[in-house]
Amino acid sequence: MPRPFVVDVEVTGGDLALVAIVAVIALGSLGMAVLFRSEVLRAGEGTPNMQRIAQAVQEGANAYLTRQFRTLTIFAGIAFVVLLALPAHTADGASGLQSEWGVRISRSIFFLVGAGFSGAVGYLGMSLAVRANLRVAAAANEQGRDPAMNIGFRTGAFVGMFTVGLGLLGASVVVMVFQETAPNVLEGFGFGAALLAMFMRVGGGIFTKAADVGADLVGKVEQNIPEDDPRNAATIADNVGDNVGDCAGMAADLFESYAVTLVAALILGSQAFGDKGLVFPLIVPAIGALSAIAGVYLTKPRAGENGLQTINRAFYLSAAVGLVASAIAAFVYLPSEWSELGTGADADLTPQLFAAGAVAIGIVLAAAILALTGYFTGTEHRPVNDVARTSLTGHATVILSGLSVGLESAVYTAIVIGAAVFGAALLAGGTTGLALFAVALAGCGLLTTVGVIVAMDTFGPVSDNAQGIAEMSGDVSEEGAQILTELDAVGNTTKAITKGIAIATAVLAASALFASYTQSAFAEAGDVLYDDFLVYDAKLIVGALLGAGVVFLFSGLAINAVGRAAGAVVYEVRRQFREIPGIMEGTGRPEYGRVVDIVTRDSLRELATPGILAILSPIAVGFGLGVGPLAGFLVGAIASGTLMAVFLANAGGAWDNAKKLVEDGHFGGKGSEAHAATVTGDTVGDPFKDTAGPAINPLLKVMNLVSLLIVGAIVSLSYGDDKNDVVRILIALAAAAGIFAAVYISKQRSSAIDDGAAEPAATETV
Repeated sequence: MPRPFVVDVEVTGGDLALVAIVAVIALGSLGMAVLFRSEVLRAGEGTPNMQRIAQAVQEGANAYLTRQFRTLTIFAGIAFVVLLALPAHTADGASGLQSEWGVRISRSIFFLVGAGFSGAVGYLGMSLAVRANLRVAAAANEQGRDPAMNIGFRTGAFVGMFTVGLGLLGASVVVMVFQETAPNVLEGFGFGAALLAMFMRVGGGIFTKAADVGADLVGKVEQNIPEDDPRNAATIADNVGDNVGDCAGMAADLFESYAVTLVAALILGSQAFGDKGLVFPLIVPAIGALSAIAGVYLTKPRAGENGLQTINRAFYLSAAVGLVASAIAAFVYLPSEWSELGTGADADLTPQLFAAGAVAIGIVLAAAILALTGYFTGTEHRPVNDVARTSLTGHATVILSGLSVGLESAVYTAIVIGAAVFGAALLAGGTTGLALFAVALAGCGLLTTVGVIVAMDTFGPVSDNAQGIAEMSGDVSEEGAQILTELDAVGNTTKAITKGIAIATAVLAASALFASYTQSAFAEAGDVLYDDFLVYDAKLIVGALLGAGVVFLFSGLAINAVGRAAGAVVYEVRRQFREIPGIMEGTGRPEYGRVVDIVTRDSLRELATPGILAILSPIAVGFGLGVGPLAGFLVGAIASGTLMAVFLANAGGAWDNAKKLVEDGHFGGKGSEAHAATVTGDTVGDPFKDTAGPAINPLLKVMNLVSLLIVGAIVSLSYGDDKNDVVRILIALAAAAGIFAAVYISKQRSSAIDDGAAEPAATETV
């Protein structure tokens, strides 16, 4: 394996001024976010009844996130101390911020900054979404589709610009302040963002799908009442879940994808391009921030055009502007000869063509994923129509057809992502360090679309909530209700597309982080590691299998957690139908708060086990089997995680939109046997697409970042004068014991089905 080329970097003069400009663009993005927020809040709030329902959703979402952040503070404190204890690679004789302890302290501090930024994106995005939902409902009722859609998309644009602004601000400030040690400090920043996002994604996903599944199983199937009927005690919890899961959780997830991709690009860029490699990866997403603003403002709904076409046009406009502007930036900023970089790097293409081509591959990848995911999950395409048609033959065929769509789409998506990674590597002409940087630059190219992608994602829960408020309040006209149904279906597809692009971002970021891991391993130990990577070793295969196994176990834990929590919701809703007089007649009021409390308690209780698995598994493999097997572990996790995440997301999306098709009057319509079959598919798909699938994205990056952070300690305990097999094995055994204990405790938790198995269904007593 060729040696990595590592150079000392120092950002000065014009380069430093460019980084400062990036920081200004970041601040401008935050300013645009504030502007978008004010535009949303100026819209009308609808009737007093709509406001009352929206207030209940706001209170539930705020209460859940407040309790979740209190829980996560414990994990953040532990991680802060552990990061202080881990070694940091610095130049000999460095002092101040450049010294080893200076880097350790700064890395830990920016871990908290990254975690804080990730939490802020999730919380502030949610706080606007729960105010925008009734405004979308009111606009659909009073003004029509286009104003309602504009409010929903502006809400998403706020979250998108906030994501871009904080990600760019954090990275640019670290580069300006820490210079050559910026990559080390950024490891902490990225780890903080990824760790918090994973917990928010898992916890929010369990909350939202437990409430959703429980509400559907009792309301739609047993009582045959509409989805957001106010007689269903789980409806408020369901609407709260849309915000804490699909909005707060996904926003934090996309922020950490943004931050971690930048971290990997800056680490590899400093090695391949020197000081220019610390600046150019910041320029590209800064261009993306500006192109996202253009995409939001230049896109207006056209007559006869459905909402998805309008939103897709915003994406394509933004991507096209980003593609052209990034190419111009590469030719203006980068030199035309490799010798001018002073790093020893070389390739057949000039540095300008190399960088422009890599960024273009990332942007094209985003467009390809959008088209591919839209095909497999959109209501106008054959896959979803086929799933809906199978509802005519029963529940089992709906499940089988949805699984088929998910499995098939995973292969095509993996091929597209693999082609992007391979194409980026080809640009390097066989130079390993450049190939790794090319993959990271492709990730930066994909980042140029993140502003619009986040807007597309947030549009989903806002439109879903708007329809819920309309249904529960009964204050929306038939025409307004039809508009909201259309926007909800559009939101389902945009959420699925966002998940697909988030998966692609996760793979590129994880691949670049894996490259950073191998580079760091060689930098720490040099030639002694070559045999571990070049000679066949059964432990490498073991590591790959363990990495794949973690993805499967993580997914199973998340889905099982939803099942347990949903069971508790089912029994509580059944109890209320049975014991509270007048619910079905509309004269009795359900106890909405009890269901919110149940899913809050269960989701926070369940999120610890997947988190422990993600953090401790690379520690157990790395210290137990060594640096090479840990590399195999990461490759196995990336490969299986890519396929699993796409399978879960697209199968769930196909089931969801198949249900929408039937509810729109196809194949028998609402209340038919076909409808009941698609509801079954939707409830199976809910934890697939909104809990386990999206949580795999931060899982991959957390495991790669943990590996990157511990590689120095593994090398020092495995080779050279400080070799200590006893300590190394004890650390591995302790990590393995922690995983076993967490999984065992999770399995021992009582199931709501076990506790209430003797209870009759609500339909037997009502």
